[in-house]
Amino acid sequence: MKVTVKLDTFEGPLDLLLHLIDQAEVDIYDIPIKEITDQYMEYLDAMQELELEVTSEFLVMAATLLSIKSHMLLPKPPVLELDYDDYMMDEDFDPRAELVAKLIEYRKYKAIAEHLRDKEVERSLIFTREPEDLTPYVPTVPDNPVKGLHISDLVRAFRKAMRRMQSRNTIAKIRKDEISVKDRMAEVVDALERSGGRMMFSKLLDAEVTKDSIVVTFLAMLELMKVKRIVCFQHKLFDDIVIEAREEGTANGFWANEISY
Repeated sequence: MKVTVKLDTFEGPLDLLLHLIDQAEVDIYDIPIKEITDQYMEYLDAMQELELEVTSEFLVMAATLLSIKSHMLLPKPPVLELDYDDYMMDEDFDPRAELVAKLIEYRKYKAIAEHLRDKEVERSLIFTREPEDLTPYVPTVPDNPVKGLHISDLVRAFRKAMRRMQSRNTIAKIRKDEISVKDRMAEVVDALERSGGRMMFSKLLDAEVTKDSIVVTFLAMLELMKVKRIVCFQHKLFDDIVIEAREEGTANGFWANEISY
């Protein structure tokens, strides 16, 4: 008859002890060391029968359990005349205390490891995708046109705009002076006679001269040169124009028949 024995795998001797304690449903702070040691040794025997490798840490734990079991089974030594404190320490000594402390610490870390393993499994069920550029979906915030300005700057700009509006609403009457080339020719001839028959072109223009007056004066000079009443020249380029009267020109009444402006 074939017998199949199934052994659970344990990560170490402490893991095996916790399994035996939970299976026996005993208090970890009051371990029945005899029963737990017997079950532990049976497990090691089963591993050896199945030719499984028994690591040294399992053997060390077996020796520790046997040592604790022997201490628990040995009769207590006779009471000697000791100090009260030494007597109480000897009475309260439990050979299982160190092992219980290791089991409690191991159980705490095992629970943390199981919690992290559950988190790993839960996280593995979440599928992610590659990050995308979400810049096109970011709302564009227009720049503040008055950023960095104080209220006093806005008031100053408002007052300046109001003054500009007032100046635009001002109505001005412009009167155009009609200047006749014929009259200007007579004025040029009179000015030449007063200056001895020679004068500079700039002398014909006063300080408040306008563009129209300059153009009419220049046209008058051209007409006087045309009828050979005056002659104009410059001593050098861009110098002032010199105007001289010519005696052989037409008489004073020449423009009455020649000019019709």
